[in-house]
Amino acid sequence: MSSELTPPRSAAPAYDDAEKGTTELPRPVQPTFLPDEKKDPFPNDEKKALAQITAIPIPEKKDTPPPKPAPKPKKKVSKWILWQLWFNTYRKLFTFVFSINMIGIGLAASGHFPYAVKYNGAMAVANFNFAILMRNEIFGRLLYLFVNTLFAKWTPLKFRLGCTSVLQHLGGIHSGCAVSGVGWLILKVVTVFRHRHIEHPSILVLGLLTNLAVFFTALAAMPWVRNTHHNVFERHHRFVGWIALFLTWGFTILNDLYDTNTQTWNLSGVHIVRQQDFWYVMGMTTFIVLPWICTREVPVDIELPSPKVAVVRFKRGMQQGLLGRISRSAVKEYHAFGIISEGTHAKYHYMICGVQGDFTRSLVNDPPKTLWTRELKFAGVSNTSTLYKRGIRICTGTGIGAALSTCIQSPYWYLIWIGSDQEKTFGPTISGLIHRYVEPERLLLWDSKQRGGRPDTIKILKEVYASWNAEVVFITSNYIGNSEMMQGCKEAGIPCFGTLWDF
Repeated sequence: MSSELTPPRSAAPAYDDAEKGTTELPRPVQPTFLPDEKKDPFPNDEKKALAQITAIPIPEKKDTPPPKPAPKPKKKVSKWILWQLWFNTYRKLFTFVFSINMIGIGLAASGHFPYAVKYNGAMAVANFNFAILMRNEIFGRLLYLFVNTLFAKWTPLKFRLGCTSVLQHLGGIHSGCAVSGVGWLILKVVTVFRHRHIEHPSILVLGLLTNLAVFFTALAAMPWVRNTHHNVFERHHRFVGWIALFLTWGFTILNDLYDTNTQTWNLSGVHIVRQQDFWYVMGMTTFIVLPWICTREVPVDIELPSPKVAVVRFKRGMQQGLLGRISRSAVKEYHAFGIISEGTHAKYHYMICGVQGDFTRSLVNDPPKTLWTRELKFAGVSNTSTLYKRGIRICTGTGIGAALSTCIQSPYWYLIWIGSDQEKTFGPTISGLIHRYVEPERLLLWDSKQRGGRPDTIKILKEVYASWNAEVVFITSNYIGNSEMMQGCKEAGIPCFGTLWDF
């Protein structure tokens, strides 16, 4: 097994000229000049002397860029492959969690689940509790640390791939519990209104307001809203969510204090702390507050190698596979980016922010001196790279921000970066990190501008996967590129993990 852990001395298979897409242009013919045979009446006049020389006219030849290769016909992917990619671990976890809860709600509504009938409020906040826990940075980091420490390299490959898949798709539990919590809360409020003759009016009002706030919080997190209207998601999911938390506190405490049998208020604090829904709401609050305790305004240096990219430099080093959230304000519009660092010992870490929206455009047009960030970073799928003996990290464009640290900090990972004029676009800092820490035998940089277009990524992945003796491929690309590579890898039987858009 030790031989498998030694990086090979030779590079991955080279590509022939046709695959490189380069075309050598002929050198333009230099014009030749002949002297005029007529005598010059002004031999001493330099200007007239120049008139003796005439150029033989040669038609101008405009430089033309190398022709782009004709696009290959799109290969049809089997419906089974498409189904496997669509019904991924995220949707499997969501389906499992949601189905179990819907069965419980159905049994409770029909009176066949006495516990849930009596404690339907606790069922609601318990689901919200787990939903928030799945998105908590501290819990996520501990979970990744646990898996990476105990199961790295020695366990069966299928088990390690399963661990990575579950960790990457914890959002399925988050959304499954959140939607289920809305269902349980609706059942709770319906039950309260059915017994409104013995309930206090304040409980009815708070129950209705809590339901509306929670519903709009969940609606703002729908994938379409989150991916196409990020600022709308940020404002509504966060601020309406905080309102929903305060309303949940009020609804829970009033509901626990009011005795429907005697229709009186039991103001005993001991009575409140004995209720399970009180502790579930306390857990929700703790999981929400903890990450914000780590929020700081920190100094930054911003390098602008091109109008398309801002390279943001922060102090202190980081382990590989982490992402950070940054903002211009303390609580609004946080955006996540991959972190590039040489290691925990390093003096700096970097984020590559490609211009895509208002926030990233403002980093280029009006570079700030400070940014707000959470000092505790959250783990991404690359953090599980330590589970594998060898792997391939392929990315396009600004995806290098999420991929580079893995290849810098581990000699067993091969880097493939596809982009356009990368050194000019991303600047000397990023290029320097690549060439300083990633050896040529585990590096493939594809400049689509120089090579006449994008490569056949599946062909490259198959050849590098075989020559590098890799166990897994991590992909960071745009939606189309990610889909093509995931489909190709799945069809070739190559284990792979790509960028998520369904969280």
